Amino acid sequence: MLILGVTGNIASGKSTVSKELARRGAVVVDADQLAREVVASGTSALKKIVEMFGSEILQNDGHLDRDRLGQMVFADVKVRAALDSIVHPEIAKKSIERLQGLKKRTDIPLIVYEAPLLFEVGAETRVDKVLVVKIDADEQLKRLMARDGLSKVGAQQRMAAQMPQQKKIARADFVVDNSGPVAETLQQVDILWSELVSEGR
Repeated sequence: MLILGVTGNIASGKSTVSKELARRGAVVVDADQLAREVVASGTSALKKIVEMFGSEILQNDGHLDRDRLGQMVFADVKVRAALDSIVHPEIAKKSIERLQGLKKRTDIPLIVYEAPLLFEVGAETRVDKVLVVKIDADEQLKRLMARDGLSKVGAQQRMAAQMPQQKKIARADFVVDNSGPVAETLQQVDILWSELVSEGR
């Protein structure tokens, strides 16, 4: 059975593609969801983050204030690297466990690992093939500002913090262009589906 890594830059439409694959029967392991799990209240990773950044990054209920931490991290490369050194090893451990567990099952046509930082953290070694969701830069900026309520500068800052899209495309096995209407994106996924399932047989 094939493990497909789905990646792409911020607001490119990774989740749209993953949801469509899930609708067809794929099981999706979401790295962002794993990231939330590893910093849940009471985890060793959260304890280390509080030691590094102070208790002001916690909400009143003791959970991580992701928005506040995000603002601190996106503005400073060194701070982001320090946070990554805590979180990414935990995500790696959890994702490998989950993916390998799913691989043993015989009732799944495809396993999807949706990971925005697939290449950046070397997680492509956890998957068999990689699909990159690409998007036109102007459209990406517009969607990111609308989705996250960001200013133009704030959105550009987040876009600039990522690996250039072309570098990801150069390393991809499959590319889906999500610059246009959703219907066009889903049509591309439709064409890919049978190829992905037959590769995993």
